[in-house]
Amino acid sequence: MTTAGAGRIVLFVMEFRLLGPFEARHDGRPVEIGSRRQERCLLGMLLLDTGGVVPTDRLIDLLWNGRPPVAARGAVQTYIGRLRGALKPYGVRISTRGAGYAVEGDGISVDVDEFGELVRAAGAVADPAERLRLLDRGLALWRGPLLADAADGELRDRLHGTVEELRLVAVELRAEAQLALGQHAQVIAELTPLADRHPVREQLIGVLMTALYRGNRRAEASRLYRTTRELLRADFGVEPGPRLREVHRRVLSEDNRLDRIGRPVYEVRIRDESLPWSVGGHPALDFCNTLAGWGSESPLPGAEWLRGYRTLAVWSGHVGLADEVSVTRLLHLARRDPASAEAVLAEARTLRAALYASLVDPADHRAFDAVARAAEAAARTLVFRRGTDGRGRWWIDLTAGLRLPLHAAAFSGAQLLADPSRLTVRACPDGRCGWLFLDESGLRRWCSLGTCGGRADAPCRSA
Repeated sequence: MTTAGAGRIVLFVMEFRLLGPFEARHDGRPVEIGSRRQERCLLGMLLLDTGGVVPTDRLIDLLWNGRPPVAARGAVQTYIGRLRGALKPYGVRISTRGAGYAVEGDGISVDVDEFGELVRAAGAVADPAERLRLLDRGLALWRGPLLADAADGELRDRLHGTVEELRLVAVELRAEAQLALGQHAQVIAELTPLADRHPVREQLIGVLMTALYRGNRRAEASRLYRTTRELLRADFGVEPGPRLREVHRRVLSEDNRLDRIGRPVYEVRIRDESLPWSVGGHPALDFCNTLAGWGSESPLPGAEWLRGYRTLAVWSGHVGLADEVSVTRLLHLARRDPASAEAVLAEARTLRAALYASLVDPADHRAFDAVARAAEAAARTLVFRRGTDGRGRWWIDLTAGLRLPLHAAAFSGAQLLADPSRLTVRACPDGRCGWLFLDESGLRRWCSLGTCGGRADAPCRSA
């Protein structure tokens, strides 16, 4: 900011574009900064570390690729002086700090920084449509190689080689989001030429193989794998990594979960929450079970699925213990009172442990009593309401507030413990699993070969 007459404050908004030819804009309008290539290159170097100090020796080394002339230091000082004069009207300063320089000023925007922030934000978003929107915004900033008109390839790599790597990551993340939205044809069209330029980039190849498979082009997906494998072995003496090998295995076995490589095999996503897959056959069992993910590179089933109160609330709606109106209200209450929500979550985890113990060990009277006390508290909040199908059922009243999903889980657990089907509950014997499920046939030895996949001889024990 600067003062312009009679105390009027003017906010300068200066935008620098480095992803492609160097551009500078003030309030959206192009302005001329740095008429010489080396001046633009020097300013670009400083902008890649806005606010940070870039040593003069590094600037000299980069500008002349390690072969500076005798007068290099004086030339840098001259460039800095010209740039200071050109930037001053726009509220941007180049300060001398110790043995280097730093760009300073209010309202400075650099497209490289914006791109990085968008990619990081997209990586943290679960919803594929929102991820795609963020990545589209980020990739739209690319107009060509970094400082396309001011730096050569060697200098570009030395300046900020990670920018190109981040672009490839963004493209891969975008393609995965497109696959989640059923846009495999677009992924094939966009990634095929990129795979030709990066034939041993395994993440990219894996996504493209998935798109080809989903486009009924299984033979092409297999051929792409073989080509990549041959290149990796010839150029680097290594085999494809476990992720790419798993993609290939699923292509060969026509596994329709192909687009879920690297994610838990069974995952339910509701309102951006990962919930345990419904394998138990009863809400109380699913409450005790965990998010699946076998293999050393995925979370083991013992991993905590109740990561936050929000997950508990969304889960209660997903399994039918609360209606959607109640879930929305619970999420609102949790935002207003996070401390109380966390306290309820802690109680839910304690209840879960007691319910699990009651189901796997009928002789554990302490665990049974703990569930009984929770069920009695839940019963005091019950109301009988008519559902949309005309049938009546017991619901936890909204007056229970944040405790609604806790009471619902307790009441569901008590119903199961009182039901004859409780005698058909089995627990998977795999030490990594322990999932509970109903087995009314009496024939199942494992929770599911498709989920647990244990190979021990011992059958699932009666719970």
